[in-house]
Amino acid sequence: MKTKTRKGNKVNVITLGCSKNLVDSEVLMGQLKANQFDVKHESNQLKDSEIVIINTCGFIENAKQESINTIIEYSELKAEGRIDQLIVTGCLSERYKDDLTNEFPEVDAFFGTMELPNILKKLGADYKHELIGERYLTTAPHYAYLKISEGCNRTCSFCAIPLMRGKHVSRPIEDLVTEAKHLAKNGVKELMLIAQELTYYGLDLYKERKLAELLDALCEVEGIEWIRLHYAYPTGFPTGILPVIAKQKKVCDYLDIPFQHAADGVLKRMRRSITQAETLALIEQIRAEVPGITLRTTMLVGFPGETEAEFEELCDFIRKVRFNRLGVFTYSHEENTGAYDLVDDVPEAVKQERAAILMDIQQEISAALNQEKVGSTQLVMIDRKEGNYFVGRTTGDSPEVDNEVLIDAKTNYCRVGDFATVKITRAEEFDLYAEVVPKK
Repeated sequence: MKTKTRKGNKVNVITLGCSKNLVDSEVLMGQLKANQFDVKHESNQLKDSEIVIINTCGFIENAKQESINTIIEYSELKAEGRIDQLIVTGCLSERYKDDLTNEFPEVDAFFGTMELPNILKKLGADYKHELIGERYLTTAPHYAYLKISEGCNRTCSFCAIPLMRGKHVSRPIEDLVTEAKHLAKNGVKELMLIAQELTYYGLDLYKERKLAELLDALCEVEGIEWIRLHYAYPTGFPTGILPVIAKQKKVCDYLDIPFQHAADGVLKRMRRSITQAETLALIEQIRAEVPGITLRTTMLVGFPGETEAEFEELCDFIRKVRFNRLGVFTYSHEENTGAYDLVDDVPEAVKQERAAILMDIQQEISAALNQEKVGSTQLVMIDRKEGNYFVGRTTGDSPEVDNEVLIDAKTNYCRVGDFATVKITRAEEFDLYAEVVPKK
């Protein structure tokens, strides 16, 4: 059947920010494809772009500046007549819509984070209600992010997410299972569960936390082999999911749980509602109930009032706990957050220095933990071929943010998107080298 065509139907979607933003872009592109638009993601070919949609991030200052620079770039192209329409959506647009409208008259429309139907209407497209779980994947075809909820009810004083994403709203288990089935049907083998606050899942819909039940339901989806958990919150952590992680073979022994800090004074000012002692007890319980689990965390340095003693306390905490994976952010003073009334008194140079110190500590820890893997046999997912190597990940590694396993392509053969059993032959701080174990 001949599909209808339309003038100006080439859309280039630019995604900035986190994986949650990426899912929003994928849903948008799925809707546009269903409306017969010719959709590209982050194409650098101007001929692909009669319409450009920028999905912005407004989390911290660096992310905001990147979004603004991108709007400037495409506003200039619009002013030159090289693209026909320019639309801006996402977190920055939600937070600063009025200011951006005045600043960038070349932009045809600004939309917030929850205005997908309005974006489609602006483009003369219909919202397809039947597309539950159907998206235009931008990741490698064998893995995908699964956003299980939107928004956040927490009141962390440094965080602007609730200003842009609103209150926590869980998606029904049956909808998530339907989406997982669609993804599996299209070749996805690994799901990364994401949310602003994963462990709150279900409280609004079911009046109790339902993450464990969701995991059990997703494990029943044929074709899904790995499920991993991102962005858990430590306060009120639902320990009932630990037996599920330990029992269900499809659920990776992996947990991303941003602790943000360890000094009690800083945690109190951050409004994290947890102490260092409670944090250590939780980590001990997690490791006891799921032996060998990979723990990823994020730390925030340079928070208002962070003293040298408090920073040293954080360093000692990291040395003691020995996280498998760790990322570091420097504090960004964001208006309308709880911490904005505090004095941003840690100089930027000190923030950067403290972040570098933490990463040096983590590099030593990562090198030692990786060295322990030399000689071991690991199951890895092969993500891509890059140069002379096949590049894969173990069950303890999430795409983009964690370690990778490099397999010499001159002497080994792997299929991208498949699993391979490998023997680790060498280790560096953030990479492992391996050879394929021949099948018997």
